[in-house]
Formats: sequence, C-alpha cells, structure tokens
Amino acid sequence: MERTRKRRLGKKFITLTVLFFALFSCKDDVNQDGIKTNEIATVKAASLYEFGFKLDDFIVKKDTIKTGDTFGAILDKNHVSFTEVYNIVEKIKDTYDIRRLQVGKPFTLLCSKDSLQKPTSFIYQPNKEDYVVINLKDSVYAYKSTKPIKYVEREVSASITSTISEALDDKGISFNLAYKMSDIYAWTIDFTRLQKNDKFKVIYTEKYIDDSIYAGIHNIKAAYFEHNNEPFYAFEFKTDSILGLKDYFNEEAKNLRRAFLKAPVAFKRISSRYNLRRRIAIYGNKIRPHKGTDFTAAIGTPIVATANGTVSKSSYTRGNGNYVKIKHNSTYSTQYLHMKKRKVKVGEFVKQGDIIGWVGMTGNTSGPHVCYRFWKNGVQVDPFKQKLPEAEPISEKLKAEYLDFIKPIKTQLDDVPFDDEVIDIDLDESNQITTIN
Repeated sequence: MERTRKRRLGKKFITLTVLFFALFSCKDDVNQDGIKTNEIATVKAASLYEFGFKLDDFIVKKDTIKTGDTFGAILDKNHVSFTEVYNIVEKIKDTYDIRRLQVGKPFTLLCSKDSLQKPTSFIYQPNKEDYVVINLKDSVYAYKSTKPIKYVEREVSASITSTISEALDDKGISFNLAYKMSDIYAWTIDFTRLQKNDKFKVIYTEKYIDDSIYAGIHNIKAAYFEHNNEPFYAFEFKTDSILGLKDYFNEEAKNLRRAFLKAPVAFKRISSRYNLRRRIAIYGNKIRPHKGTDFTAAIGTPIVATANGTVSKSSYTRGNGNYVKIKHNSTYSTQYLHMKKRKVKVGEFVKQGDIIGWVGMTGNTSGPHVCYRFWKNGVQVDPFKQKLPEAEPISEKLKAEYLDFIKPIKTQLDDVPFDDEVIDIDLDESNQITTIN
C-alpha cells in the first residue's frame, strides 16, 4: 500500500517536472515543412556602454582617488612606466591638468583583455555628470564630456498634518523639494512656522544621469502653497534669455523675492534672534547685546550671500572666527560669522545665492551655526524688522508674455488634486464622461 502511494507520488513529480520544462524552457516553432518543433529559447544579454565605450571589450577597473594617489602612481600600479606617464602628461597638459584629481572622486581604467591588462583609457569623474577621458593607446589625447541627462516632470500634492518633511516623506519625495520651496517662498512663507492643514502642490522636474541614475530634483516649474488659508502661487520664468536668468513670480506677475534672502542657509532654524538685552552663557550669563541672528545648521552646510555685492572683509578674529562681510550698496552690508572655512576673498563680487563659506564653530560659539549680521547706513539692525527693497520687478515689456506663458501651467497646477479632494464624474447612459466636478 505504502509502496503504491510512493510510486504514484513519483509519477506525479516526474509529470510536473516535464510540464515545467515544457512550459518554461521551450517554445513552439514551425520549420520549413510547416511542422511544429520545440526549440529552446535563448536570450542574448545586452552590451553595457558607459562613457561612450562598449565595456565588454575591456577589463574594467573602477576605484576612487585616495589620499596620496597621483595619476602616475595609479598608472604605475597598472603596468604603465613613469616614462610613459611623463609623455602622456606632456601631451595632454593643454587639455587637462592631472594635478586636479581630487580625493574621493571615482575613476575608471579600461584595460586590454590579455594577461598584462594594460590600461588603454583613464576616465576621471569630477562629479556625477562630467567626466574626463585620457586615451593612453597609440595617439595620446584627452577630452571632456558629459553623461546623457534626462529630465522627468512630476506632480505632487500634500497636506501638512505635522511637518513638511513628514508630508513629503509619506509621498516618497526627496526633502530637497522642501529646501527649494523654502527658497522660492522665503519672503512670503516662514517654513519654520507652518500650520496644520496648510497644503501645497508642485510641478517639478527630476534629473537622471544615463537615464537611470537619480541625480535629485532639478527645479520647480510651478507651485501653489496654501498657508493660513491664503493662497500663494509661484511660476518660474526666464527674465533674460541671453544670460539665462530666471526668477519666480505670482499669478499677477509680482516678484516673490526681495533684494535680500531671508537667511544665509537653506531651510534654516533660528536659534537666537537679534536682541540687545540677551544674556549669553559663554560670557558668564551677562547681558550682552546680540546684534545678529543665529541660524543653526550642521557643520559644512553651505553659507550663501543674501544679496549681490562686493566682499569687503574675509578674515579671522578671536570672537568672530572665520567671517565674511559683504557691501551690497551705499546703504546695506551683511556679515557672516563662525565659518568653518571661507570661500571668497576681499574685492570679489558675489551674486545672491553664491556660496561664500561653510558653517562651522570657529570663534566664540557653543555650537555650529552662522551668526548673520545686517547693517543699514552703518548701524547693525534686525533684518526681519526692515522694509527691504523688492527684487527687480518683471518689465512691462515681458509682463504680457509672462501672463500668456503661465496660463497653461496654472491650469495644469490647479488640476492637480489634493489627497482629500473628491472628483465627481458624471456619466451618461453609455458610460461616457459628461462633466467633471
């Protein structure tokens, strides 16, 4: 009885095995005589291309520049003599200076498919998009190029129940979108004081390198933010086609910006405001006027110029640490204290949004932040209590063009539903849409 049961199970197993291979390993085909035959399907793997090279043709070695690495040392480890390296460097010096290789940046060696595996090309990537190719075979030369970039337009809407970061995280959207929105709405919405049930919708583009490598959010095309039940539109518009200058305006063509940004760091948190009677712990809790605004940020966070101007000071003092001061015009100047490192020099002209240094803890400070100081007519004042000049308005010549430009974009933005919105669709007897409410 037991033997019969085992024999039946064995037959079932054999039958299922045969069926499996018949279904998944074979396909019906017809020969020239019209007779069906079973033929095993084969799939040829697609060749992989990168930097304009077919990688199948090489032994590919990828690494990053490490401390102490040089172009010559890397090639020497891969069977290229120093005499050859010298000749290579001489031939390409007018195209690329190999001393510019930076620690931590990736490089690729395409090597011959033989026992020696000698490099035929050295490829260096200073960033995700750009690369430098140094051809090491036969005629030595170098050239710079950029990987293919693809932009994909997205739409997102959300209501804020706790924080904007949670609202974006629930949607699987990068928090960088909040940084970009906080910059656009810097003078109309305080992103540190958003209210529950505030809501927003955005049309933005994502950037992809080589069609598949996500490179972050490229820009915001249009946005709608409802804060305290008040609507705020923002549309990106090119104000100078020659220089490629762009800015954001509302539905009435009014500039959303001011001549000054509200903060020198992105998506800021104010830890201490301008206060002439503040007690400072680092000075024994004595009353010391605090004539700046402290923006807390992680060490290394970029600090940007809040307006166009010329660097009047770039120095170090015991109290200020590394600091930069910018003269914007005969009325206004700004200063940025406690930097980890300064990027600009005295006499340099900087534009609004240019990086001038990085957040640190130099000078008299108890934590990483930038102390932002603001002068008006030579006197330090609270920038948040000043009626600052607006950014340059859109010209009358461009206003009509702008209003026509945003019409379809505003329609697209208005049609993006919020999660809590219900779209009513009326159907006729033949199930065709008649109205959408």
